[in-house]
Amino acid sequence: MSEKMRTNPKFTDLFIGDLPLISGVLIASEDSTQENQSQTNSIFSDKWVKYSKEDQDEQQRLFEFQKEWYLSLYNFSSENDLKKYLEQQEVVLDAGCGLGYKAKWFADLSPNTLVIGMDYSDAAFVASKNYAGTPNLMFVKGDIANTKIKDSVISYVSCDQVIHHTEDPQETMIELSRILQPNKELAVYVYAKKALPRELLDEHFREKTKDIPSEAMWEMSEQLTELGKKLSELNISLDIPDIPLLGIKGGEMDIQRFVYWNFIKCFWNEELGRETSISTNYDWYAPSNADRYSKKEFTKMLEKAGLLVRPFHTEEACHSGRFIKGL
Repeated sequence: MSEKMRTNPKFTDLFIGDLPLISGVLIASEDSTQENQSQTNSIFSDKWVKYSKEDQDEQQRLFEFQKEWYLSLYNFSSENDLKKYLEQQEVVLDAGCGLGYKAKWFADLSPNTLVIGMDYSDAAFVASKNYAGTPNLMFVKGDIANTKIKDSVISYVSCDQVIHHTEDPQETMIELSRILQPNKELAVYVYAKKALPRELLDEHFREKTKDIPSEAMWEMSEQLTELGKKLSELNISLDIPDIPLLGIKGGEMDIQRFVYWNFIKCFWNEELGRETSISTNYDWYAPSNADRYSKKEFTKMLEKAGLLVRPFHTEEACHSGRFIKGL
């Protein structure tokens, strides 16, 4: 057992049974027996381990961008607002933490709060190594759909941009609600459904991706990044007509955004950089599990999980918000 865990037994007290510790990471689950989930776990292990070795400045730009977006997605007016919120929480779970930068952010903002980062990929090991010096932070390799955490012990669950990558997002949300204390909040983000042509392409490709080698997926992601870059460089805006039957929304729109939202994901962001753009395209097309939802479908998910529905954030990419567990 690590010195961190000896000095803070609250980490182990949260879990059902004794979990093994490997390289500073608690092991709640090794891998899934479900084909699509196992493939998705492998994709994210590949993505995060590869990305962690890329340009550090580019990584930092992504982390800073994601922090600002997090505040917007979950209705925090500022980082200080988030800090005050976290200081009121005893235990926080970052469910699907990836490289762990948000879990580290939470831990630094509120040093008296216990923060757990859980991920089903090998990113948990990278995160644990990078942030080993943070005493109120622990990483777990595990399935957020079966956390091995006791009932009603978590004060705040953050599941940002992850739940749609689980085998059954509805059951995953029920699990995250189970471990949440009554009258406490789950912050959750799901992909939003796009225009019909884009949905048809995405769904068709999702069936094929498990049979395509990772190297080919990375190559395609580079090609899509180049396509997005070239479309952006055209710097052309169009006045798009509404086409309701295809789910295409009208209005003034840059041609790259028009193609992106309605026909094919070809992400490009010059500020974030080339490697981040490639990685973003990869983690869209490569995982077998990547569900999308309408506002109505998302609302039903929340209700089935025993979460109180309130007005939530919606944009082309997603639906997100903080939702209270009922008493």
